[in-house]
Amino acid sequence: MDKALKQKLEYHYKAFDKSKLEPDPLQFPHKYKKKNDIELIAFISSIFAYGNIKQIINTLNKITLILGEHPTNYLIEKNKAVIKRDFKGIVHRFFTDEDIINLLLLLKNIYSKPNSLENIFLSNYDPKAYNIKSALESFSKYMLKFSNNLLGEENMTQGIKFMFPLPLKGSVCKRMNLFLRWMVRKDELDLGLWREVDKSKLIIPVDTHIARICKGLKLTKKKNVNWNMAEEITNNLKKFDPKDPVKYDFAICHIGMRKLKF
Repeated sequence: MDKALKQKLEYHYKAFDKSKLEPDPLQFPHKYKKKNDIELIAFISSIFAYGNIKQIINTLNKITLILGEHPTNYLIEKNKAVIKRDFKGIVHRFFTDEDIINLLLLLKNIYSKPNSLENIFLSNYDPKAYNIKSALESFSKYMLKFSNNLLGEENMTQGIKFMFPLPLKGSVCKRMNLFLRWMVRKDELDLGLWREVDKSKLIIPVDTHIARICKGLKLTKKKNVNWNMAEEITNNLKKFDPKDPVKYDFAICHIGMRKLKF
């Protein structure tokens, strides 16, 4: 094990505490108190966690302002026409307002049961599996099938499909792995609401910042940003903390975002 690298990783992990949270999409679920509200806003925040950070924060500000103090109640209580009216004109990169409205209608259907994203994920989670790959694959397939049944095949836009990537097709699944990190891990930053999932089985959410820095640190030899790269980085981080390998994600990502030296 590279002791110098471990020391640096641990130093940055401790340095990037809650005082360094903003700007990050994770700042939004921290504003809520009820479990379902936190889970819902965390999921929405992760879905929109691509592109320029200012754009991400701007979009999430608009969405959470409409959803209000009790976003789960908003979705359950408001009918389809009201949701369409409230979110008309809100877009994010290549997500159209139709994509965003359809996502909210999907979540409305889930939380009206009553149900939760945790229950859906756990229904296919195997504690004996090496990592969360198969559970994430099943979760995304469930959400895609549910979307298709609810919205109809004609409304299954590329935007909706992009929201639920499939690791078996090689997708890096950055946003889904980000959501799972928030839900499973527990520290000053991560929320730790899903206690039945083992944090050692998480996969690091790889974006351009993580890929660039991890290549420099020799945590990956792979060139393409895909699921295999995410697994390789995670497996190498397990050498430094086998029980909690993705704890370093926030620090590495923000060092890249803020153009700091590792």
